[in-house]
Amino acid sequence: MSDLNRGIMKFKGADSPVAIAISAVLVLGAIAFLIVWALQTAYSIS
Repeated sequence: MSDLNRGIMKFKGADSPVAIAISAVLVLGAIAFLIVWALQTAYSIS
């Protein structure tokens, strides 16, 4: 069992490249959304 198949990722295939790619896209997308939202809120960029 790999280290990625432990903790909250306790399901078969948690260490597959597809699951890792989906998780990375979700995390990076959320970070990008928060940065854009913060810039629009702080500087009123339209």
